[in-house]
Amino acid sequence: MKPFEVENMSITFGKVTVLPAVSFQIEAGECFGLVGESGSGKSTVLRCASMLLNLWDGEARIGGKSVKDMPAMERCRTLQMVFQDPYGSLHPRHSIRTTLSEPLRIHGLDNQQQRMEQAMTDVGLPLSFLDRFPHQLSGGQRQRVAIARALILEPDVLFLDEPTSALDVSVQAEILNLLVRLRDEKGFTYIMVSHDLAVIDHMCDRFAVMKSGHIVEVLPRTAILDGSAKAPYAQELIAASLAYEGAA
Repeated sequence: MKPFEVENMSITFGKVTVLPAVSFQIEAGECFGLVGESGSGKSTVLRCASMLLNLWDGEARIGGKSVKDMPAMERCRTLQMVFQDPYGSLHPRHSIRTTLSEPLRIHGLDNQQQRMEQAMTDVGLPLSFLDRFPHQLSGGQRQRVAIARALILEPDVLFLDEPTSALDVSVQAEILNLLVRLRDEKGFTYIMVSHDLAVIDHMCDRFAVMKSGHIVEVLPRTAILDGSAKAPYAQELIAASLAYEGAA
C-alpha cells in the first residue's frame, strides 16, 4: 500500500482548460471517489495521473515519488487502471491466457502459470477460462478478466474508471463486492470515478465532488446521507442522487 497525491494538476486541450488546478491526497489503503457530471474532468484526472495523457502540468505522486519521474516499467508495476468498457478493453483476438501472460512476460516475472491461476482465482473465474476468448465471455466476466490483468502485476494503486457502468445491475453488485474483497485482502489504494453515489457509498471512504475541472468539496462517505456537504453544488448533486434512488 502507498499513499497517492495530486498537486495542482492542470491540462488544456486547444483553448479549453479541462483541469485548472486539481489537488487532493489519498491515504495508503484508502478508496477515494471522484464524482460529478459528465465532462467535469473525473476521467481526465486518471488519464493524466496514469500518463495516458502526458502534456499536463502539476504533480501526481505515489508514495512520494512523481509518476513523471518513474520509468514506464516501474509505473506500470506501481499503478494499474480498470477501464469503463469491458468490451473494448480486451483484445478480441487474444485469449485470456495471452492477455494475462503478456504483462508477466514484459516485466520478466517468474512462475507465470501460477500467477495467472492465482489472478483468475482472485477474481472468481474458473481456470478453464484461460483458454477462452473475450467473445466467449459475458460482460461481467470480461470485466473480471480486466481486473485480473490489472492485479497480476501486484500494483500499489488501482484506478477504477466507472468499472461497472456498462454492466447489468446484478453484475454491478458482483464486481463491486469483488473489488471490496480484493481491497480488504490485498490492501490496494483505490481511486474510483463514478456518476453513481450509491457506488461511492458502497466503495469509498471519502470522495471529491468535481465541477468544470474544479474540486468543489472533499467529503466523507457519511455526507451522502447526513447532509453535511457545504458547497451548494455538492448539496444539489447529493440531493438529486438521493431523489433518483428514491424514485427508482
